[in-house]
Amino acid sequence: MKMKKGLIVLVAAAALALIVALTCTATVQTGYTGIVTTFGKVEDMTLEAGFHFKTPFQKIISMDNREQKDTFTTEAFSSDIQQVNIIGSINYAINKSTAMNLFKEVGTDYFNKLVYPRMLEITKGVFSKYTAENLVANRQRLSEAIREGLHAELDQYGINVISVSIENLDFTDAFTDAVEAKQVAAQKKLQAEIEQGQMTMETQQQAERKRINAEAEANVAKINADADAYALQVRSEAEAEANKKIAESLTENLIRFNEIKAWDGKLPTYMAGEGSSTMPILNLGGTEETKTENPAE
Repeated sequence: MKMKKGLIVLVAAAALALIVALTCTATVQTGYTGIVTTFGKVEDMTLEAGFHFKTPFQKIISMDNREQKDTFTTEAFSSDIQQVNIIGSINYAINKSTAMNLFKEVGTDYFNKLVYPRMLEITKGVFSKYTAENLVANRQRLSEAIREGLHAELDQYGINVISVSIENLDFTDAFTDAVEAKQVAAQKKLQAEIEQGQMTMETQQQAERKRINAEAEANVAKINADADAYALQVRSEAEAEANKKIAESLTENLIRFNEIKAWDGKLPTYMAGEGSSTMPILNLGGTEETKTENPAE
């Protein structure tokens, strides 16, 4: 009997220990925050990841405080009333210290109850400020504007919006065809402008080459003229210098010497007198024949 009573006590103790282990302890996984409730009331405290003791009347609810990502799809209208289908994603995380307030006010399904509706509303509002053509070119700006709007709305709940990405924009077929036609027209216009600019450039280059050639020819002609003028000046100065030296070297005796040296020994036949009359002088020196025939003379 004593052995049976001891076995019963042992089993009861084990059962009690098991009940205590199940009802008075809790484990919070890494990356989660533990929310403590007592008889359904949210306590003003949170539990970090690990092993914790609690009363049998308390419950531990785990809330994911890691960075989370969700996708969304919606429709919006641009400022020029063009419909656009949007596919995007959002990265967010909850604040550990205020997780109990988020659970108290919203619950664990805070994305569908709070984040998603706000995101759709803000996205439509941001898209309505841009024309359809500008939406594609400003995708990064759209994403940042949506993130800023969500941050202002969700920060009070302890939800940190890390990033928003606009992954795809899809317009109606009619609008897409119109944009393509406009792009084709713009490309043709650009091509025509490029060709016209090229022709203008070639014309200008030809004119510039002609101007350069004309200036070169003019410079060559000027250089040749300057060279001829300089050569003429040098020759003139040289001749003048030579004449000057010759004139300076002439003396009266030298002149008479040259005159005598150049005389052929004959006296002039006529001698000019005063006025217009000329008195001839005949046989002033005689001839060889006369001297022979008249030796006495």
